[in-house]
Amino acid sequence: MKRESKIQKEFNSAEDNIIKKEINPIPQDYELSQNFPNPFNPTTKIRFALPKEGKVQIVIFDILGREVAKLVNNEFNEAGRYVKEFDGSRLASGIYFYRILVNEGKDFTQVKKMVLVK
Repeated sequence: MKRESKIQKEFNSAEDNIIKKEINPIPQDYELSQNFPNPFNPTTKIRFALPKEGKVQIVIFDILGREVAKLVNNEFNEAGRYVKEFDGSRLASGIYFYRILVNEGKDFTQVKKMVLVK
């Protein structure tokens, strides 16, 4: 899993001091972003953010509620922003849902819809 966190350094020429500016600071709230691109074929990216460490699970379901994939299986993650790629090449075109559970749903749960078009 790729963690998105960058620090950009800028120089203040007048005082010769280094100013650090965080581009992706630790988020204040839990987030589950809409997948991009959507609709997708065959891959898409799902971004999520954690304000504190926790066990994360992201599961993909079909329109009938059947589990078709586990992107993240109760993995421990530190606070920060993350992106996970989903490959739907083995699935049929249609509507799918992805759900995030943080600490088994005690801290955060959210569901979003995505469309696979082949």
